[in-house]
Parts: sequence; structure tokens; C-alpha cells
Amino acid sequence: MKFWKVQASGNDFVLIDCRKDKKNRTWYGRFARTWCDRKFGVGADGLLVAETTAQDRLRMRIFNADGSEAEMCGNGARCFALWHRRQGSDCTSQICENSFETLAGTISAQVGTLKNGVGQAAVRLSDPFGLRMGVPVKVLGKDIHVHHINTGVPHAVVFVADVDGIDVKTIGKALRFHKAFAPAGTNVNFVECTGKDSIRIRTYERGVEDETLACGTGTCASAIVSALTVDDSRHTYAVTVTTRSGDTLRVRFEKSEDTIHDVWFQGKTQIVFEGNLC
Repeated sequence: MKFWKVQASGNDFVLIDCRKDKKNRTWYGRFARTWCDRKFGVGADGLLVAETTAQDRLRMRIFNADGSEAEMCGNGARCFALWHRRQGSDCTSQICENSFETLAGTISAQVGTLKNGVGQAAVRLSDPFGLRMGVPVKVLGKDIHVHHINTGVPHAVVFVADVDGIDVKTIGKALRFHKAFAPAGTNVNFVECTGKDSIRIRTYERGVEDETLACGTGTCASAIVSALTVDDSRHTYAVTVTTRSGDTLRVRFEKSEDTIHDVWFQGKTQIVFEGNLC
């Protein structure tokens, strides 16, 4: 089977094209566990699968490295959009627009021209929901306040003074399985504010069960919460986010009364290599 290795801000994926040969969920989960393994497989944070719907629409499915299926992955969506343009999109303009289905809804994408497999990709997420600010929780013997929002998948946001000094794996794991976020659990983002509209983040990802170099939906969740914490009187927001990989992503969104919508985030994306699995 042919595959592509893709990455966005160090969040890496194995991508396979099953539009003509769809498999079942069990098969995809087993495939993800086998080939995302960094010692015995290709190595990746997750698996991206290209399929078509019954209406012949393009669909992206995402499976974590542990074989569980996720509703959405922001960096995965940027990689998927870039890959689709590379694979014969009819668009010949400098910026190409497309869309595809996910379990979290329809995702719109804008992809720039590629050079050596690298290009800028921006995706518009489904509208976030379930915003809860200042949720009191006790974790590892300490009382803290956590913000929570679903940007396609659930995310907890914790503000810290120095993001480099945080034990992301220990605290992240405790929050990921905390009863306050049961039964689905949550991804956990640690956020350091570096300016009114700029932050640094580190993320513990559910399904990967470890810190990743970047998380797209976590980037958007952190940007939204931090912006609303600093100033919730504006209608349009733009936040610069520096990930653990050192890449800079840009998030913009609109707020109307109690609704957050038109969430776009953009950054560099890369098709690293392609190959065939034995």
C-alpha cells in the first residue's frame, strides 16, 4: 500500500488513500497502531485516511497512534488539504480552496502553491462549542482553574507563568483522565501569554497519550480562550501561537454575542516523503 508521511508544525501523520478501497474502522485502528509506531513502523502521531462519502464528497478520517478514532485534527486537516492539492486538484491559482468532511463537520481549506512539498495551508474549523471558563478541579493535590472548549475535539486550557517549566506529561495525563471531563476525557494545553495577542503552548494529546510538538485544535482552543480572557469585547480576533516545535501559527476568529465562529488557522505544512508498505 502506498503512503505519504506529512507534518505540520512537527505534528506528523501517515496518510493513506482509500477512496477506491474503503476499509472498516477495525482495520484502520490496527493499521494506525502498527504503522504509527516509532520503533517498528513508519512513526507518526496519527493516521489520516482519505475516503469518499455516499454523496461522493471527499472525507478525512483521523486515527490516533493508539488506534482510536478522533473526530477532528487541525494540523491533520492542514496536511490533508495540502496533500489533496498535490494529488491532482484542478485548481491552478496561487491559492486553492477546497473542503472535505470529518466527524466534526465540514472543513474548508485554503492552500498555497507547493515548493518541494512545502506550502502554507489554512483551515476553517467547525464552530467551537461547550465553552466553560474557570472550571475548578483538584489535580495532584492542588486546586486549579481550567478552561474548557470543544474545537472539534475537547480541550482543556491551563494558564501558566512559564510553559517551559511545566511537567506536561504528568499534569497533562492527570487532567486528561480527570472525572470533570469524563467520560470522553480531554486534551490538555498549557498556555503562557507573551503579549495581548500572542501565546506559547504545550499540549498533552488524548490518544497519543503524550506531549506532541503541536496540536491544531489545541492551538485554536488556546488562542480563543486566551483572547477572550484578555478582551472579550471585540468582534474579530487574531492571535499568534508559538508551538513546542518552534513553528508560529496564526489563528483568527469572530465572536458575535455568545457565539464563536469563522475560526481559521494557518501555518507551514509539508509532505515529507512517500513510499510503499510491505
